[in-house]
Amino acid sequence: MAINVMITDDHSMIREGLKQLLELEGDFKVVAEACDGVECLNKLETVTPDVLLLDINMPNMNGLEVLQKMKEKRIKIKVLVLTIHSEVEYLLKAVDIGVNGYLLKDSESAELKKAIISVVNGENYIQPSLIPVLNAKMIDRDKDVMKIESLTRRELEVLKNLSIGMYNKEIAEKLDISERTVKNHISNIFKKIEVTDRTQAAVFAIRNNLITI
Repeated sequence: MAINVMITDDHSMIREGLKQLLELEGDFKVVAEACDGVECLNKLETVTPDVLLLDINMPNMNGLEVLQKMKEKRIKIKVLVLTIHSEVEYLLKAVDIGVNGYLLKDSESAELKKAIISVVNGENYIQPSLIPVLNAKMIDRDKDVMKIESLTRRELEVLKNLSIGMYNKEIAEKLDISERTVKNHISNIFKKIEVTDRTQAAVFAIRNNLITI
């Protein structure tokens, strides 16, 4: 029995090329197509493919937003992201949301088919060349989590405030503590998160979503 596939990509030539490639030998059948995230979600209300091939960069709603919406709506369809983006940040966000597979568009057709079959069979499939950088990134993130957990509630408040550019005096007034106490907190914060200045501390806070910019 053929595997039913839905393709979501904002380039019609890519959708047509993927359809021809997948249906060539009869092992796959493209049952639906969408040109952006909004159309994708609308079609998923009436179509239930075995796997969704999903691009990231699209107008109206990108692939990561589609993944998040599917998670919120509890749409239990396997998703294989097919993208040009090799940056680990995109992959990490997709993994965090719960993607089943992540493959680059310059992959060979045999690998695409292998990835689809793996995902449909309940396995996760990540582009092999991206696995080392993903693992390294996740290790770094685990270390950051441990650093954040080592901070006291007050130290976390101070970190957030200094990261948005507040001076020690402003932080002291806001938290109703002395400037000396603020300085002590900052010294402890720098040691715990292993930074040497306020800029590095701000980068740490932004990287770990402690503040938004």
